[in-house]
Amino acid sequence: MRPGEPGQPCGSGHVVSARARTAVATGRTVPGAPSGRPSRAALHPGAWWLWAVSLGVAATRTTNPLLLCLLISASAYVVAVRRSPAPWARSYPAFVRLALAVLLVRVLFAVALGSPVPGTHTLLTLPEVPLPHWAQGIRLGGRVTAEAVVFAAYDGLKLAALLVCVGAANALASPTRLLKSLPGALYETGVAVVVALTFAPHLVADVRRLRAARRLRGRPDRGVRGLLQVGLPVLEGALERSVALAAAMEARGYGRTAEVPARVRRTTAALTLGGLLGVCAGTYGLLTAAGGAYGLPVLLAGVAAALTGLRLGGRRSLRTRYRPDPWGARAWLVTGSGAAVAGLLTLASVRDPRALHPGVVPLVAPTLPLWPAVAVLLALLPAFVVPREPS
Repeated sequence: MRPGEPGQPCGSGHVVSARARTAVATGRTVPGAPSGRPSRAALHPGAWWLWAVSLGVAATRTTNPLLLCLLISASAYVVAVRRSPAPWARSYPAFVRLALAVLLVRVLFAVALGSPVPGTHTLLTLPEVPLPHWAQGIRLGGRVTAEAVVFAAYDGLKLAALLVCVGAANALASPTRLLKSLPGALYETGVAVVVALTFAPHLVADVRRLRAARRLRGRPDRGVRGLLQVGLPVLEGALERSVALAAAMEARGYGRTAEVPARVRRTTAALTLGGLLGVCAGTYGLLTAAGGAYGLPVLLAGVAAALTGLRLGGRRSLRTRYRPDPWGARAWLVTGSGAAVAGLLTLASVRDPRALHPGVVPLVAPTLPLWPAVAVLLALLPAFVVPREPS
């Protein structure tokens, strides 16, 4: 008698399978049986991306280091309490290190290449390298002022905050579920974007796995030598993953499209192109003083035309969605909290630009404005309204 047959004790896997079959037959839900349905704790991945992008927009509206550090701390807290244990969610520390490297490089460039910001507080004087006449405005070395270093630190911290927000989106939103939520017309583009976004998490996971294996074998995993010896297996794993991905896409009919009439294709192309041009023209009108009258109507018309074109373009896609992720009240709260932070900081930058952009000439200590700081704290709302995903 073979295992799994009636009358024979079977393993836990066979027990779960039998219970699952019984549940399907009776219509009941049995704990431990795979359901294929996203858990109720799972938030729509688009909501996480909209929240993170809104925080990135808020970071671009200020150079106040106190507000930027508060924004980074808020996003880091949400990641710490709501990040899932999946491998793709472990890339956040890599983005933090990248942000610190960008900040350091920005300050070093200001020290070595000079800065257009005038200053009177000299920190040190480096040996200056003479440059030809065609390199006017660029210097190597020379006097380094505190004003130039502080200005570079403010500018680098803003870019670092933007990178941290992108890292938060990568750590919180499942790329596979995000791809499933895209409209059919953007499926091919979405696959390319998702593959690009998951490159960093897979790279970090491969490096950690190989370094742990080298430590178990008693081999060095740090320094230049360890990095070189880990790099080749990481590259080999990336190539194998690319070949496997290409084979899976080919087996699932990636790129196969349905036949649609020629007039529908022409209408789709005209609506999409016209909508994108309308979005560009409307955005330009909103950013200029002369185009304030026509900017908003043109922008709304462009968005409507682009969405119509995308809906018509989805007819060429033969793919279907199995149990799509619902967009519920929690998704609206998360998206609304990020949009509120971006909108309030944009309003604050218009009404009180000095508080959000502290001056460096003369050099003054930055202050924490009260209501913009309270607005940044709205970014913590997902930590309280979104339950943690089960392990």
